[in-house]
Amino acid sequence: MEKSAVIIGGGLGGLFTGAILSKEGVKVTVIEKNATVGGGLQSFTRFGEVYDTGMHVIGGMQENGNIRRICEYLGIMDQVHIKDVDPDVIDTLYFAEDKVTYRIAQGRENYVDALAAYFPEERENLKNYVDALYSIVDEVRMFSLRPEVNSFLHTYSEDFMISANDFIAKYITNKRLRQVVAYMNPLYGGQDQITPAYIHALISVLYINGPSRFEGGSQLFANTLKDYIIGNGGEVVTSDGVAKVMSLEKSITEVITRKGRSFQGDWYICAIHPCAFLELLDDPTLLPKSYRNRLNEIPNTYSAFTLNIKLKPNTFKYINHSSFYMSTYEDVWNFGRDDKEWPLGFLYMTPPEIGQGEYSNKIIITAPMVWNEVKKWENTTVGHRGEEYEQWKRECAEKLLDRMTEFYPDFRDYIEEINTASPLTIRDYYASKEGGMCGYLKDCNNMTLSRVPVVTKATNLLLTGQNCGGHGFCGVPLTAINTCEVILGQNYVLNKINGINEQ
Repeated sequence: MEKSAVIIGGGLGGLFTGAILSKEGVKVTVIEKNATVGGGLQSFTRFGEVYDTGMHVIGGMQENGNIRRICEYLGIMDQVHIKDVDPDVIDTLYFAEDKVTYRIAQGRENYVDALAAYFPEERENLKNYVDALYSIVDEVRMFSLRPEVNSFLHTYSEDFMISANDFIAKYITNKRLRQVVAYMNPLYGGQDQITPAYIHALISVLYINGPSRFEGGSQLFANTLKDYIIGNGGEVVTSDGVAKVMSLEKSITEVITRKGRSFQGDWYICAIHPCAFLELLDDPTLLPKSYRNRLNEIPNTYSAFTLNIKLKPNTFKYINHSSFYMSTYEDVWNFGRDDKEWPLGFLYMTPPEIGQGEYSNKIIITAPMVWNEVKKWENTTVGHRGEEYEQWKRECAEKLLDRMTEFYPDFRDYIEEINTASPLTIRDYYASKEGGMCGYLKDCNNMTLSRVPVVTKATNLLLTGQNCGGHGFCGVPLTAINTCEVILGQNYVLNKINGINEQ
């Protein structure tokens, strides 16, 4: 008898989970509150240009990359439009403190060589550090899509469990180099003495292996997954979020949307922030009180403030890598603090079009920002936040533009139009608590608190998405496999991906 699954949320987690299940014969319904699916993959159009909202740089899409292999298993790789960044310079990192720009290269040896050019005395340390990064990643079987072995006790190395900054200090002597190798902190919500080394290692290895970008906007990929689900007999509902989750004893019986539609399934999968899901329950006791309290108590990663800029024609050349600006070396670890003057740093990039030419039509500037910056407007909604908020956004934009002119003195002259987005925007469009960009904060001091399994005490409720495991374009699809295998069987999907036919 055909199984069925109702997925609440049409972000990356909901779409990948739905795509995998639909491929394997499950009748899938995805319900998304926004007009378009995608979550962090969503794009929007302003001033005649398409802007991505979240996933500007992606990993795992290189030859034999883990996410590429999942796409090949789904049979959608020929529909994916990506552009690899320049291998010689995958990122540049500028520190205003001493006006030094570091160029980061792709590949284990090239990464070491590039940084050793600035810190020659650290060459051997850099090699050992990179080897340690890859050793940690090798402990995560799912990262390389290796089937799980039945084991009641997962043991991890000492490096795996310690804080990211302690891990870096263990291998790197030079204090400035320690900050340089931690430059991707904003990409995973990294914080001093909190973020586990394994999070730092997973993201670092992804990018050392080679980052890519979506051509023509990330929405194209979201639409590909949506069409794939529909093509397999599934349904994708948009502009009609779930309003109520009905249950009886310890099972969900149906979900009711804002427009009054009812959907039923054998399984229900939460692909939104768990705290947002709790608010939908008609009977909170579906889940134990201790579990609900824990979900509400786990801290979230910090958010971001973004400028989406339309550039005047033929004024700013396309740059085929991302660029990071840091105020000081020390501030690499301070993005999650609210006692520092904003902005401590930011990322800027020129998103590629399909058939990208010499000049870019747009540039995105995004700076980490804590929730306290916008807390006074937390009870407002999109388009109704008031003039004080609009003035505050203009001031934030000017601060970022001031810093851009440090290395592009005429940058303001290149601008045709500016659109801004704050942590409130992210909260309201993503249903992400406090606008957190990377889900729950992973804490090496309390690993059990921030670890949320995909299974729940409710008999037919599963979780998926960035709050259950890794975040972003790599972490979320891997968690989707975990979720799907609860329904399909352990290692069922992984064996399919690896071409293993089980009799």
